Amino acid sequence: MKYSKWIGLAGAALLVMASFMPWVTIQSHQLVISGVDATGTNYGKPAYFHFLLLPFFIAFIFIPKLWAKRWNLFIIALNTAWILKNFLVIGTCKGGECPVRETGFYLMLLSGALMLFAALFPDIRIKTEIKE
Repeated sequence: MKYSKWIGLAGAALLVMASFMPWVTIQSHQLVISGVDATGTNYGKPAYFHFLLLPFFIAFIFIPKLWAKRWNLFIIALNTAWILKNFLVIGTCKGGECPVRETGFYLMLLSGALMLFAALFPDIRIKTEIKE
């Protein structure tokens, strides 16, 4: 696709913005959990793994080689799995209490979909040689 690298870059920027926004609110404990601040829970800092993978994603999306596109699929598979894990673990009801999902939580999911789209449909031309 013609604009896939720019869609992927927009998805990466959206993921960084969503990591600093509130993801869920647990009202009984007055906790606001974001990707970089999950104080009071056992979730750690879930967005730091995204920050580790994003430079590789961005570099591989702009390298016009086939090996870079293949590695980008691996990187985005890890990133998408981590997004789904965060979505399922952090947003799940536990002990009869359901956290309130905030906007940043859904933006994280949207950014993962944009980056997955960009990795699945790269803008690359493959030269084929005809042997006679």
